[in-house]
Amino acid sequence: MDESSVRAVGWARSLPMSTGPKAARDWVREHLEALGWAHSLAGTVDDVLLTVSELVTNAHIHGRSNARLVMTWDGRCLHITVHDDSTAEPTPREPSRDRLGGRGMLLVDALADDWEVRPCPHGKSVTACFCPSSPSVESH
Repeated sequence: MDESSVRAVGWARSLPMSTGPKAARDWVREHLEALGWAHSLAGTVDDVLLTVSELVTNAHIHGRSNARLVMTWDGRCLHITVHDDSTAEPTPREPSRDRLGGRGMLLVDALADDWEVRPCPHGKSVTACFCPSSPSVESH
């Protein structure tokens, strides 16, 4: 096997605008349980689920589109990517007592080890990465 290749497992799901973030969280939780994270990395699971909620909500509300959710585990990092049809990039905003919302990307920034936005021909993809350091995490 080529030493530069990466072995990864991944899942993808389309979430129409009529689908709430709970459906996305439940779907992700099921796959994290299959990876053995439910008990050994409960705190990381909570961080991932909150991040998924924020990214899917942003795709639906700000992107005004369906969300395409892709989750990839490469043995070191879990990559959560949400694609939507808007080209507008999310930006963390300072919290305000005068408006609801606006804290989603601040949460993602605080919870994920890293995150990035990539423009695509038909919108953008936002990817948040989680790199648990626990040796009990299985590499599937």
